[in-house]
Amino acid sequence: MSDERNHGGEPARPGGQPGAPLPDGPDAPLPDGPDAPPPPGPGAQTRPGPGAPATDGSGAPSGGSPGGESTFTVVVAAAANLGIALAKLVAGLISGSSAMLSEAAHSVADTVTEVMLLTALRRGARPADEEHPLGHGAERYIWAMLASVATFVGGSVFSLYDGIHTLVAGEELGDPLVSYLVLAVAFLLEGFSLRTGLRQVRGTARLLGMPAPRYLRRTPDTAVKAVVMEDSAALIGLLLAAGGLLGGQLTGSGAWDGVASVLIGLLLAYVAWVLGRSNAQLLIGRPLPAEVRAGIREELLSVPHIVDVLELTTLIQGPREMLVAAKIDFRDLASAEQVEWACEEAEAQLRERYPTIRRVYLDPTPGRVQRRRSAETGAD
Repeated sequence: MSDERNHGGEPARPGGQPGAPLPDGPDAPLPDGPDAPPPPGPGAQTRPGPGAPATDGSGAPSGGSPGGESTFTVVVAAAANLGIALAKLVAGLISGSSAMLSEAAHSVADTVTEVMLLTALRRGARPADEEHPLGHGAERYIWAMLASVATFVGGSVFSLYDGIHTLVAGEELGDPLVSYLVLAVAFLLEGFSLRTGLRQVRGTARLLGMPAPRYLRRTPDTAVKAVVMEDSAALIGLLLAAGGLLGGQLTGSGAWDGVASVLIGLLLAYVAWVLGRSNAQLLIGRPLPAEVRAGIREELLSVPHIVDVLELTTLIQGPREMLVAAKIDFRDLASAEQVEWACEEAEAQLRERYPTIRRVYLDPTPGRVQRRRSAETGAD
């Protein structure tokens, strides 16, 4: 087929022939013989329209950020959290600070979360097989959901319990010096881990031409989202723990430490809720963004022999796995061969414009005009 696309101006002529007549109306017959347009091959290359977005449809760049980048981000976060958890635990036992113990539980929960996210990345990347024809992309969201539960149970619940217990029963304050040192080192390590995650988010958002906060909200790569949110919460938690220690040191009351612990628990509950909701939406089935669906419809309508897109269904199956299914109204006089090649051409164009589209299912369906005619004929 010609590389010319109908995006305004003079429409492309069948077969790219400058002298070939244009068919009149959607049901007009196509020329036969030597002037007939050759069917497009399955590997036909086309150009996206002028309004084609830089995205691949999933919230990831068309070039794609490799899965290894997300894995590296998670590994860095896991290593940092494991070391920090041990240091916080020792400092909490020495100082008797409930806020430090809450922060130790926070880091342990984060470490468990990162292990689950690594499992999610590994298992979700497995290819499709006979038993799983649509692949394993959705499995990563199951593990990511379990990770959010671990954050809530392991971090939030313990912090809330310890904080309330301190407020009710009080606590004996020890030497906070070790705790201050641990908090300072933890702040540096958490900051480095957060910097790694933000670098990936900003780089991807820059390629997409969208603000980083918007990309972070919409990305289907919940592993990176989890790292950024948990590391951000960790830095806030460290400041709260330091405030609790300082307040107890200045006033001699352990209530400040208990309040800090409760606030850390509430913070972790919020993070767990946001991550759990994001993964639940993807597990239930989230469609591609509206602007991407409009681009898909535009691509389908630009293919010869396609008259209308009667129904369009899209589904995010993984960070770089998208499914497109559509009911298509073809020209009444198009041959079976022309319909087959039109389907091949449509799939090639969609995958060129949106590389993360892995599966395309097109269902030839009678259009509204044909249904009306059939109903009138049946009535007669």
